[in-house]
Amino acid sequence: MELKWKTCLKAGITVIFIYIFIRYWEILSGFLGLALGAVKPLLLGCVIAYIVNILMTFYEKHSKKLVASARFPLLRRAACMLLAYLSIILIAILIVCMIMPELINCFKLLIREMPGVLQDTYIWLEENFDISSYSSLDFETYLMELKNFDWQSILQRAGTSIISGLGDAMGIAAGIVSATVSWTVTIIVAIIFSIYILLGKDRITRQVKAIINRYAKKETAARIFYVADVFNSTFHSFIVGQCTEAVILGCLCMLGMFILRLPYAAMIGCLIGFTALIPIAGAYIGAAVGAFMIFTIAPFKALVFLIFLVILQQTEGNLIYPKVVGSSIGLPGIWVLAAVAIGGGMFGILGMLIGVPFAATIYQLLKNDVYKTQSKA
Repeated sequence: MELKWKTCLKAGITVIFIYIFIRYWEILSGFLGLALGAVKPLLLGCVIAYIVNILMTFYEKHSKKLVASARFPLLRRAACMLLAYLSIILIAILIVCMIMPELINCFKLLIREMPGVLQDTYIWLEENFDISSYSSLDFETYLMELKNFDWQSILQRAGTSIISGLGDAMGIAAGIVSATVSWTVTIIVAIIFSIYILLGKDRITRQVKAIINRYAKKETAARIFYVADVFNSTFHSFIVGQCTEAVILGCLCMLGMFILRLPYAAMIGCLIGFTALIPIAGAYIGAAVGAFMIFTIAPFKALVFLIFLVILQQTEGNLIYPKVVGSSIGLPGIWVLAAVAIGGGMFGILGMLIGVPFAATIYQLLKNDVYKTQSKA
């Protein structure tokens, strides 16, 4: 087979790029990190816009049914966008208002009861182990040893350590303030950018399609649009299904705690539902906080709560979650569990969040391609 010069040229350029990528990886990684930090507000704005757009599209769809006239489309879009942002903000405020006051009260109760608990613990140890016999110390011997210490050098070292510690503390405080300001500015810029995206989403979509159609071949452009459509539908269905599953789990947890007469039923149910946004393992994160809160009132009921939540989580993880989320994105239950396990192992919580929709997208693309190939054969 005769090799064409274009093929050899492409292979040579590819090898050169691979060598440069490996040889100057440290420089390239630093440049990529700097570039990623610069575009981070824009990327975060795209993510915010995508999530808000799900609720905004819902409001737009129903507003068209209520208002048949399309005289002011931009005004209606702005109203639906504002309503979507307000809905998300109100839900977040409701969750915080339900969780934080009770959590603060639990810490106050723990601090208030701690001296009595320590005293009761000391009395119990004294009655069962006679710990007073271990407290007889030869204080005169210790006092003689203390007099021989070089207290001047000890105080000098302590002063030096304190000054050094204050400098480190000031550095840490400055770093925290700088990071807080940086993240605040990033979030504000991201929200502003997301607003511009949502208001002009139709125009942006047309522009992107026009660019792809202009610079890509017809078949390549069609494949890009197809893959993007599958990604969009899968992530959209996953977010909706995940929120639905979180509401179901939170309501079941609240109902079960009411039946078992466990304290903080409404608050812990809300907390479990919120943490359930993290696939499969999210409810266990809320379990630690919930068990701690119940433990401050009734330790035995905390054990009952943990047993109940384990049973509920196993039932939800094996029956409800694969049905609600798996069916909404077209991914079988076994692959949902596998995607969560692999994604969480590789990228932590972020991997759990994006692992399922990403796996569903790959699954759908492969499924369509295989069936298309078989139908041609």
